[in-house]
Amino acid sequence: MAQTLPDRLAGKSGQGRRFDVEVVSEPFTAGAEDPPTLMRRVMDRASTENWDIVVALTDLPLHSHRRKLVVDLSHEHGVALLSLPTLGGWRLQRRARRAVEEAVLSLANPQATGAEEARRSQPPLGPFAGRLAPIHPGPVDEDETADLRYVASGPRGYLRVLVGMVRANRPWLLVPGLSKALAAALATGAIATVNSTVWNLAASLSAPRLVIAMVGSVALMIGWLIVDANLWHRTAEATPEARKREALYNASTVVTVGIGVLVCYVGLLVINWVWALFILTDQVFASMTRTPLHATEYWTLSWFVASIATVGGALGSGLESDEAIRAAAYSKREQERRRTLQDDHDD
Repeated sequence: MAQTLPDRLAGKSGQGRRFDVEVVSEPFTAGAEDPPTLMRRVMDRASTENWDIVVALTDLPLHSHRRKLVVDLSHEHGVALLSLPTLGGWRLQRRARRAVEEAVLSLANPQATGAEEARRSQPPLGPFAGRLAPIHPGPVDEDETADLRYVASGPRGYLRVLVGMVRANRPWLLVPGLSKALAAALATGAIATVNSTVWNLAASLSAPRLVIAMVGSVALMIGWLIVDANLWHRTAEATPEARKREALYNASTVVTVGIGVLVCYVGLLVINWVWALFILTDQVFASMTRTPLHATEYWTLSWFVASIATVGGALGSGLESDEAIRAAAYSKREQERRRTLQDDHDD
């Protein structure tokens, strides 16, 4: 983003201005999710570096007055704080670029020097708003640094933040990160596919029972990974906002792990289906089950074996270290924050 921002900002400002962009990366721990505190940290850093405008981007879900914070703007100090999860999980790069551009142009406006003038010269809602999240100006206390705030509220706003957090966790990386669990699942599936008892069970199961077996095995795998690797987030704070953050973090963990497990399940189903096509013959199968081996039988057997293999993978995940599972389930920054919180808790 920093490579294209100078030219785009210069073209949009229309006043012959030149913009130099500098990028600084610092971790914010999950225990510092108070927007005023973060704004003060950003302001202190800005005064030290002698920057004109600072836009702080964070993948932390921030809350203000029990609403999900989208962006805080302080025109007096030239500071903006933007929570990326509120931009959702789709077209994040474009939405983030537009949001940063509008924030910088609003802060660079010399006429917007007070709270009332800042509200009158609000940046367009386009970068933040969308069909999935109603974005609107939020309340700002008199003692806060920000003079303009956008928040998201309602179920659609919650859904958008949740999707943004799950995207930051990159659930598709869970599959290659659980090598031992996958090895156990593949071995279980390979053995179950050639087991005549499994053939008889698969041939006798109805579709609802197969669905129950699938849901049960996936739920077992999700629960085992979360409990075994201690992925469940707990907060010592008793405030409503802390409880909401706790629920949001845990929901994102469940969805992240759930997506990864579902991808594993589909992969196991396909692999078991190919293995069954290669190893099974109609004569042997019919002699054991008294059922001809057709496409339906291949599909039913592969489906049932995928559920069995998923249970085997859940047991095999116990061989993985907690660090390996966390590395597969969370982004690098989220790992750093949780490690810092754990160290503080231990101290």
